[in-house]
Amino acid sequence: QVQLVESGGGLVQAGGSLRLSCAASGRRVSQYTMAWLRQAPGKGREFVAAIAWGGGSTYYAHAVEGRFTVSRDNAKNTVDLQMTSMEPEDTAIYFCATSTYLQPNFADTSVYDYWGQGTQVTVSS
Repeated sequence: QVQLVESGGGLVQAGGSLRLSCAASGRRVSQYTMAWLRQAPGKGREFVAAIAWGGGSTYYAHAVEGRFTVSRDNAKNTVDLQMTSMEPEDTAIYFCATSTYLQPNFADTSVYDYWGQGTQVTVSS
């Protein structure tokens, strides 16, 4: 059974930083595409960042490129999302998800087969 557990959410001021972590069990993060998506109040779930299996190519949504960094620790079997220069628009529930596809349409939520429970991130202005 695959389980994804997010941690690290919280309240941060605009311009600040926060680091999220996703601990995986039942699946090696180095062997599957791992992604972060978020859902703001009243909006649909949107892609944030992903790291592909194998070589570890990374992909980012335009809104976070240059501010967020996705990485993985194969030994710990975790995937992190380092968020810097945060903006109130980054306020959302952040979800970790995994896909068997190498380079899927990351915005299509149906390509992910397992999800974490989410962690709340709130950025105050």
